[in-house]
Amino acid sequence: MKHKIIKTEEEYEVAMERLEKIFDSKPNTNEGQEAELLALLIEDYEDQNHQILSPDPIVAVRIRMEELELKQKDLIGVVGSKGIVSEVMNKKRRLTVKMIRNLSELLKITPNVLIQDYELN
Repeated sequence: MKHKIIKTEEEYEVAMERLEKIFDSKPNTNEGQEAELLALLIEDYEDQNHQILSPDPIVAVRIRMEELELKQKDLIGVVGSKGIVSEVMNKKRRLTVKMIRNLSELLKITPNVLIQDYELN
């Protein structure tokens, strides 16, 4: 099958369907090489057209806390006192570098998400 740069959503869908069919092909076969090429073409199209914005850092913390079944009180000592935890979680205080490090370690969230700027209330 001949491939070209993906420029439309229709071409993207066709490429995704084809990749799904040949995804598990052995690497050094024709289909394996085709799968590698399609993956690169699809990735390029997605980078240009389907950018996923990272969530607000506090929203990311809340989501991860929910996944781990943690409560705000579980952040005491990681973020600071009960009052500081409340201020941070209610966007009245910004995360510090130390808080970002601690939250990243505890919640397994990349620091790149936590370091983003966000609006205070």
